[in-house]
Amino acid sequence: MTLTTRSAAEILADLSARRLSAEDLMRATLARIEAVNPSLNAIVDLRDADDLLAEARAMDAGPVGGPLHGLPIAVKDLVNVAGIRSSQGSPIFADHVPDSDDLIAARMRAAGAILIGKTNTPEFGLGSHTFNPVHGATGNPYDPARTCGGSSGGAAVALATGMVALADGSDMMGSLRNPAAWNNVYGFRPSWGLVPSEPVADGFLHQLATLGPMARSPADLALLLDVIAGPDARVPHRVPHEPVSPLEPADPSGLRIGWLADWGGAFPMEEGILDLCGDALAVLADLGCHVEPVAPPFDAETMWEAWVTLRNWQVGASLGLLAARQADLKDSAQWELERGLALSAMDVHRASVTRSEWFRACAALFGRYDALILPSAQVWPFDVNRPWPTEIAGQAMDTYHRWMQVVVPVSLLGLPSLAVPAGFGAAGLPMGLQIFGPRGSDARVLALGAAYHEATRWPQTRPAMPNG
Repeated sequence: MTLTTRSAAEILADLSARRLSAEDLMRATLARIEAVNPSLNAIVDLRDADDLLAEARAMDAGPVGGPLHGLPIAVKDLVNVAGIRSSQGSPIFADHVPDSDDLIAARMRAAGAILIGKTNTPEFGLGSHTFNPVHGATGNPYDPARTCGGSSGGAAVALATGMVALADGSDMMGSLRNPAAWNNVYGFRPSWGLVPSEPVADGFLHQLATLGPMARSPADLALLLDVIAGPDARVPHRVPHEPVSPLEPADPSGLRIGWLADWGGAFPMEEGILDLCGDALAVLADLGCHVEPVAPPFDAETMWEAWVTLRNWQVGASLGLLAARQADLKDSAQWELERGLALSAMDVHRASVTRSEWFRACAALFGRYDALILPSAQVWPFDVNRPWPTEIAGQAMDTYHRWMQVVVPVSLLGLPSLAVPAGFGAAGLPMGLQIFGPRGSDARVLALGAAYHEATRWPQTRPAMPNG
């Protein structure tokens, strides 16, 4: 195991005790990026090496300043970071260099992280495939000719290949969970509101997207979650946060786990995915969990119609300021904007009624089960030059994101969901599971994930190590 593939907890412990210097870690990080990144394109707008080394030396010369002291982190390119180009993958913002940090970047910086650059993302984060006209596409480290997923694709690849030890991501429609699955790492979508959104524009209405941590173990996820979670006085839906790190694995004995599989056939799956997920479920059963199949608890199409309406509403609102430059937006962004602008208040109300009905049905499920599980994706990583899958197992996809419908049950309700690696398919490509619970059960979900990790350790057992 090399320095840059060790756990974040181990690296930070050595930094804090001065057994490891921030300068030596930065040199190792930059060397790893130089060796790996050219073939994958995960980290973009990397800061000048001399400036980064000078900042690391300053860390070494001063006091230990927070739980992330001296740790290099590349921030997702949907987040503004002072002094680093923050394009959101869009030509409209190709020259945008902010003069201040967004909240999540400010919290990581205040915790002692050295912000080294950005991780690549789709334009405006739309679509679970990381490519854009500013930085190009990011390849999968297990096969660079295939997609790494998205929208936190650059973050997942950087983690999988040891370019960073921790990464931030965001998730509206699987943007943490999909790339975690396809890169053999972990991603955690926290209960909605636990990690505050940026305090700009509307803070009351939209409850679909959230920020969250990514890492190579649940214990490292917990470490970063403690830094980025917790109330901000400027955000109305303030959710208190109790520290979850150091994370202790749960005792899985007797836990009741519900397996939703393909939702009774409503979510078409490529061959091999459900079989591989079954192998992962067997690990939980071996740990003492009671795993049983669950019949579809809600109509999938009704849920989808509500999701698309609420997503169009939120994405259309966020893109509304760019309406004058609609022709400069990619086709999926134009579609979201047009549909969002065409919605009525009653359209949104009806969709929220459906969301409320699914919330009540889900509450009944959690009266019977400690956690529920779905696959993290419906397809294997596809050709990196393909915009999105147009069919799955012979079933046509009617939108650019229908192929990720399996993440909607969690996203619609803002539930805490841990994406865990499930192993590798016949072609040597990774896949994953979503383990989720009721709102507020973040610590319990992470603890269950930690027990699973101790039994599997997929990121450490099958690491992605292209170019050495």
